[in-house]
Amino acid sequence: MNKLLRIFKHRWLDERDAQRAVGMPALQRIEARVAASESHHSGEIRVCVEAGLPLSYLMRNASARERAVALFGKLRVWDTEHNNGVLIYLLLAERRIELVADRGLNRHVDAAQWQQIADAMGAAFKQGQFEAGLNQAVDAVDALLRQHFAIDASARNPNELPDAPIVL
Repeated sequence: MNKLLRIFKHRWLDERDAQRAVGMPALQRIEARVAASESHHSGEIRVCVEAGLPLSYLMRNASARERAVALFGKLRVWDTEHNNGVLIYLLLAERRIELVADRGLNRHVDAAQWQQIADAMGAAFKQGQFEAGLNQAVDAVDALLRQHFAIDASARNPNELPDAPIVL
């Protein structure tokens, strides 16, 4: 895609577009889903929906993956006790999905499994079902975290990161 067209596409969309795609009631339901998920494992799940990349990223032709990795750090998803945080990132302008997992979980999950989750999200998004796609992703990540980092119901499990999705 030519650089000028890409810049226009990203600048055309803003936070209001992201909020229309995933409205406040949906964000609250996703937050509750993340919170419920985290009661069963020691992992942390963050969801981020971004309308378009910042101009600085566009000017250097950065990818959605680069932005997701930067947000993974900025949102401190990497900073969990068991190194098992996961960022679920959706870039609306390019309809890109990125899943970024910390090394604790990533050592147990291969690229094909992450791609399956992204593909399922993509199928829902193509039908305009953003909440359903994000819910599928949260559930799939939850299953992986339960498999590899399950906790006993009586175990102390501090909530290390906010459960609310981020809309940029």
